[in-house]
Amino acid sequence: MSEVYAARRERLRDHCTATGSGAALVSRPANVRYLAGVAPSGAAVLLGGKEDVLLCPEALGAQGETGRPDESLRLHVLAAPGADSAVAAAELLVSEGADGARSLAVEEDHLTVARHRALSQVAPRLGLADLGGAVERLRLVKDEEEISCLRIAAEIADQALSELLESILVGRTERHLALELERRLVDHGAEGAAFPTSVGTGPHSGMLAHRPTDRRVEEGDFLSVCLGASYRGYRCEVGRTFVIGTSPADWQIELYEVVFAAQRAGRETLAPGAACRDVDRVTRGVLDSAGYAEGLAPRTGHGVGLEIDEDPRLGPAAMGKLDACVPVTVEPGVHLPGRGGVRIDDTLVVRPEADGGPELLTITTKELLAL
Repeated sequence: MSEVYAARRERLRDHCTATGSGAALVSRPANVRYLAGVAPSGAAVLLGGKEDVLLCPEALGAQGETGRPDESLRLHVLAAPGADSAVAAAELLVSEGADGARSLAVEEDHLTVARHRALSQVAPRLGLADLGGAVERLRLVKDEEEISCLRIAAEIADQALSELLESILVGRTERHLALELERRLVDHGAEGAAFPTSVGTGPHSGMLAHRPTDRRVEEGDFLSVCLGASYRGYRCEVGRTFVIGTSPADWQIELYEVVFAAQRAGRETLAPGAACRDVDRVTRGVLDSAGYAEGLAPRTGHGVGLEIDEDPRLGPAAMGKLDACVPVTVEPGVHLPGRGGVRIDDTLVVRPEADGGPELLTITTKELLAL
């Protein structure tokens, strides 16, 4: 993987050169991991000095971090307890007198005012520029190794969900079911949950990002579950809705079929060159036509990777088009206040038609099961 990380840093270096910055300081954790292979708490990556440097407040392994660092990176452990890796990077750049480093590109949206001020104080002659979303744009299209990690994360999430469905659910609380799912994720090899697991029953079902409560599962309830696994830093998402203990009521069948049709329409729209807003438009259009325009989520889906919510965004105002090898979620839902609702959520990878179209990573059945 060393050559992969080196190539990523080289692409970022080319961007900095093109924008007039002789060096770059990356401090956002997901971006540090993308460039270095690990992201210990408080770490930063410095590009553009005599060599690329990973600066860490503590020795690697002290925090139990996951991942393996790129061995071609120079490791610089800060000497003073509590020292700031970003400030130390600026000091290092100045002390080594890096050629051409008259400007340092930083991730301004990840720096506090105090941290920005400290950088200016230790390197008063070094102009600070905004790196913006340069690393995030590099992260957008995944290589096959990254997609493999997402595929494994999806398999873990599917396995945890399928095991839960085989257990007795009536009488158990939303909170208890969420905790059990997260334990099962770890049991099957995940680093942990990709995000707080959502379990909603009865009137809570179908709610976006519902936080589990002590409400108990009852006969006839809709049960909505949304969970994800993190594997080697890469995060996936799967969401399903079921009926508990009895044949679904007519209104439950009707609502489920509408959401399923919307989700299928969105999945079928995923293709290289498709406008991001069109995925949302097609999905939302199915729900609008069925009379569920009120209370829909602000967007249909989003990208996933080292973060569970990253570009591209699939919403009404989304800009840009999809590329091949971009993983996204398609997750429409409808919630009827006081009654409940349906959410169906998959993680897919955009692929051209010649390669079989979008690759579905989360394969738990979307049939409306009565558990």
